[in-house]
Order: sequence, then C-alpha cells, then structure tokens
Amino acid sequence: MANIMETDSPEQNSAAPAAVLVESRWRSIAKGLTWRILATGTTVIIAHYITGDVGVALKIGAIEVFAKIAVYYFHERAWQKVPIGLKTGKLPAS
Repeated sequence: MANIMETDSPEQNSAAPAAVLVESRWRSIAKGLTWRILATGTTVIIAHYITGDVGVALKIGAIEVFAKIAVYYFHERAWQKVPIGLKTGKLPAS
C-alpha cells in the first residue's frame, strides 16, 4: 500500500516525494457495479416497505437501475462543460 501525504502547504509538498495512485478501469467498473447493486437493493427495499408488494418493488428496482445509469451519464457529461473547481497543474516527476 502506498503512503500519500496530503497537505495544502506547497513547502511540505515539495519536501516529500509525491505518490500518485491511479485507479484501474477494472476497479472503477467493480466499484460502479457494487454501488449499483447496493443502491438498487435499497430502492427495492424502500419500494417494498411502501407498497407491501414484492413484484411492484422489483419492477421499480428494474426501472431505477437503468434510469439512474442514464441520468448519471448525462450528469457526468454536463459537468464536463462546467469549469468550476478545475485547476491546472503538473504531475510530479517520476
């Protein structure tokens, strides 16, 4: 496991070698899938609690899983056009 020192002070950052961890595509996919399972499962449980009908709860979950993937995609694409909070910088030399 890599140690990463985070600080807002440029003096401290320049004194310590920087470690940059890059997430692999497979890790991102695994995280996305496990999150979707948890989020959809939560929706199904809430829908079952409200409706009292397992069939209706599962239908809501089935619709939700695809709807939220599409909404998330468009949300991400929209944020690509928003310059708020972006900084330009250099990666540390390796």
